[in-house]
Amino acid sequence: MVESKQHWKAWLYLSPAIILLLVFTVYPIVNTLYMAFANGYGMMSAAGGQKFEFGIENFKKVLEWGGFLTAMKNTLLLCILTVPISTILALLIAVILNSIGPLRRVLQTIYFLPYVTNSIAIGMVFAAMFNITGSFIGTENEIVYTSGIINNIIEFFGGTKVNWINPGSSYWANIFVLVIYIVWNALPFKILILLGGLQSVNKQYYDAAKIDGTGKFRTLTRITVPLLSPLIAYIVITGFIGGFKEYSNVVGIFGESMGPAADPGRLNTMVGYIYDNVAGKLPNNQGKAAAAALILFVIILAVTLINLWVSKKKVHY
Repeated sequence: MVESKQHWKAWLYLSPAIILLLVFTVYPIVNTLYMAFANGYGMMSAAGGQKFEFGIENFKKVLEWGGFLTAMKNTLLLCILTVPISTILALLIAVILNSIGPLRRVLQTIYFLPYVTNSIAIGMVFAAMFNITGSFIGTENEIVYTSGIINNIIEFFGGTKVNWINPGSSYWANIFVLVIYIVWNALPFKILILLGGLQSVNKQYYDAAKIDGTGKFRTLTRITVPLLSPLIAYIVITGFIGGFKEYSNVVGIFGESMGPAADPGRLNTMVGYIYDNVAGKLPNNQGKAAAAALILFVIILAVTLINLWVSKKKVHY
């Protein structure tokens, strides 16, 4: 009797969380599956009482449309470029921060600031840094172009300014700016995780390496990296998951056009494609959005499983 009462109380305490999970997690997943396999599903059509046949028509439309393939290419490219770069830089910065005494906490705080700053606001700052703006002055309305700080630095050292993000800019110039911003935005979390791991490493390993006369690079590759391999695997996996969900950073720099004004959609991502189909840019296409969301889920799941398989062979616990 006592145990049954305790079980009843436990379920009572858990019920608010269970209800929230059912409403905001389980139901959306089930509804997404329904919309993805309901051929030609659209909210307006469904509200009008239209019945839908089940099949894979939505998936065919998504995969056949060039816009989705462009979004997939952009997403994969950003993941492949940003995750390794940010992980390596975070490891090096964490090692340096861990080795210094004075101002360590101050520098840790400075490096962590981007993580608690709105990504859209910082993206607008980056856009201004790489931007080239023109304004009309004088009686003849002459256009005078003003460069951002990046082009000012390039010109100071004798180079010529580059059209990074304005109309007429190249695709790779846009990708370069995005990679710099995404890497910069991803560093704080990774540095924090790796720094915490470094501070828990037994110092005897490093003392033994000093006695043996081991160089710094060999110490890094033979002691630090193996001991941090579980954390490195964690930030790589979460980095790829976050990279495949990339959207706000692109909007922060290029706006909702997801590309230069003359070429909107050039830098669209898979999440951006899903949002376009849900938010009304492509009305009554929620079935395609749901299908795209499931495709994205499968890709993330596959990449995560591959990372877990590799980590089992390379990670030392």
